[in-house]
Amino acid sequence: MTSSSSSPQPRRMRADAQRNRARILAAAEQVFAAAGPSASTEELAELAGVAIGTVFRHFPTKAALIEAVFMSRLREITAYAREMAAAGDVGAGFFAFFTEAVKQSTVKHAFTDAVDSDDEAMAAVRAAIASAGADLRDAMGDLLTRAQQSGAVRPDIAPAELVGLMIGTSRALEQVGPDQQGQQRILAVLHDGLTPRPRPASST
Repeated sequence: MTSSSSSPQPRRMRADAQRNRARILAAAEQVFAAAGPSASTEELAELAGVAIGTVFRHFPTKAALIEAVFMSRLREITAYAREMAAAGDVGAGFFAFFTEAVKQSTVKHAFTDAVDSDDEAMAAVRAAIASAGADLRDAMGDLLTRAQQSGAVRPDIAPAELVGLMIGTSRALEQVGPDQQGQQRILAVLHDGLTPRPRPASST
């Protein structure tokens, strides 16, 4: 009889631990968006409704917490891009993704300074984000191509240009702040600019 040499499977996180982790990540987004990554762990734990020890048990360092927030956001928006690429109305899916992505970017900017700092702990964070960012760019490129093929988006926009437009739009939304009508006007302008225009009739 031979003995099994397979390595033990990692233990699954308990349901209550999963809930605590999700609450910590949600609280981190709110606290960091309001006060930046320098916000206190005590404030974060209070908002999440958990003990400080619970925060450190899930995320031993602030760098680990920032990485988890970034990665969670990137995974969600990447999955959304793929979902919209498979939608029946890919044009509507493209513009729904564009709107969601630029609104999420306004939250992500709260972490940018910390991630781009010279702190050695952030080097691993940047590497993880770069890898996940490549997956997002692939998903966005596929969505853009499908939307262009459907005739919903002008054909002369390249993926890199789309990324630039998204970054610029998210900054514009930050400038108008909570003014919902102002935000909608900015998004409408971008929608119009990305929509194909009929060619003018040639004169004879």
